[in-house]
Amino acid sequence: MMGVQSFLDKFWSPAVWLPPNVTWEDLEPTADRPYADYRHLVFPLPMAVAMWLLRCLLEKHVFSHIGTRLGIRRQNSRVPEPNAALEKVYSVTKRPSSKEMNGLCKQLDMTERKIDRWFRLRNAQDRPSTLVKFCESAWRCLYYSSSFLFGLCCLWDKPWLADIDDCWRDYPFQPVTGDCWWYYMVSLAFYWSLTISQFTDVHRKDFWQMFVHHLTTISLLSLSWVCNAHRIGTLVLLVHDCADILLELTKMAKYAGRQLACNLLFVLFALLWVATRVGVYPFWILHSTTIGAEEFVHMFPAYYIFNSLLFVLLFLHVIWTCIILKLACKFAFAGQVERDLRSSSEGTGEEEDFNSENCTKNSS
Repeated sequence: MMGVQSFLDKFWSPAVWLPPNVTWEDLEPTADRPYADYRHLVFPLPMAVAMWLLRCLLEKHVFSHIGTRLGIRRQNSRVPEPNAALEKVYSVTKRPSSKEMNGLCKQLDMTERKIDRWFRLRNAQDRPSTLVKFCESAWRCLYYSSSFLFGLCCLWDKPWLADIDDCWRDYPFQPVTGDCWWYYMVSLAFYWSLTISQFTDVHRKDFWQMFVHHLTTISLLSLSWVCNAHRIGTLVLLVHDCADILLELTKMAKYAGRQLACNLLFVLFALLWVATRVGVYPFWILHSTTIGAEEFVHMFPAYYIFNSLLFVLLFLHVIWTCIILKLACKFAFAGQVERDLRSSSEGTGEEEDFNSENCTKNSS
């Protein structure tokens, strides 16, 4: 027991987590000093469950009805002909080997091309329908829109929105207002829910990149809360939410077959993404955390971890920006949104789609 306590004492050492000459007692929240309370980080976990339940209800009773009214089918369009023998093989392997294919050709007196087509259609049948993808995007669009608007209302009268240096003045003795508390807790709950639901949502090629993104975001929010650096955290959230709104709207337009709206939204999304993720984020926020903060704060180990995680996000932004610019070039020549590299991981060419940060091929 003494060994565990010794480890915890070393782990939570103020020398690691706080600026020099600051102790945890100095940041103990009271009625007069409502500092960030690390114990509140448990609240987003039940909130994430509630958010997931809300999502299920909205997808089933609201978004699915909107999708069907827009003409989106509940099931994938083409269904393979019933075949008990092929179904039995499919239950064992989704992609028969050449030897198995030859055996099936002889057994069923079917051509290899016909059998291959049956397996492709059968695979497509098991993949999420366009309506499922539409509902997933609709939920995210609703959240990002609500989060961005709430973030604007929350930060509109905060001095650090206009002067980012105010994130560091008097740090870490910065009280947390009620609206900032909710902004943080709900954002953490959302990313916790995404991290869990990602394993059941539409599976895409960039699954692990997005998984790293969600874990990095959760770590950043949690670390900044523990270190009472919530002001810079609110700015990071605000910058990230705005482009995601247009992304999800673009995907919804694509799924609904509204190609003109999809094209226009993609252009707006690409411009806003580049402006915020590789413009505002590195040259305003990262510049402040890397250079500006040193004028006000004596650096400490946890701060370097926090800043490193911010650069991990920038690295992911650069990867996705390259993909978006590649799409934009294709769009300029083709006149419509073309396929990208982040469609479903087991695509058949029939159900390509957008993913969390970019666009894909027209379904015409």
